Amino acid sequence: MQTLAIAHHAALNPDELAFEFTRSGGPGGQNVNKVSTRVTVRLDLTACSAFTPEQTARIRRRLATRISRDGVLRVVASRHRTQGANRDAAVSRLVELLSAALDRPKPRRRTRVPASVKRHRREDKTRRSQQKRDRAWRPHD
Repeated sequence: MQTLAIAHHAALNPDELAFEFTRSGGPGGQNVNKVSTRVTVRLDLTACSAFTPEQTARIRRRLATRISRDGVLRVVASRHRTQGANRDAAVSRLVELLSAALDRPKPRRRTRVPASVKRHRREDKTRRSQQKRDRAWRPHD
């Protein structure tokens, strides 16, 4: 397997990934009972040389719910019937998660509500209140 390109000029060496194969749950008959198709990919962030300390801290912060106390990121794939397809799915999901974690969100630019929008809202409120007033029951004088 070749190096995995991740956002922000980081490349992950596949040798740093640990794979574990177990039997998948759910329906599937004999295939599920006999074949270990579920794949668990583990990446030890403390021993990973692909990321700078700042990137590692960012990954830990953004993916805190997926990282164990030992600093191991874990991704599981069991959708497909074959081990190879699940392995590819798990690796691509890992790359996707890491890319999203390293992605810096664009800073929000504050904008003002246009005057025309404010005016339309006021007109709609006036129109609606008039409509409700017209519906109200009034005794005849």
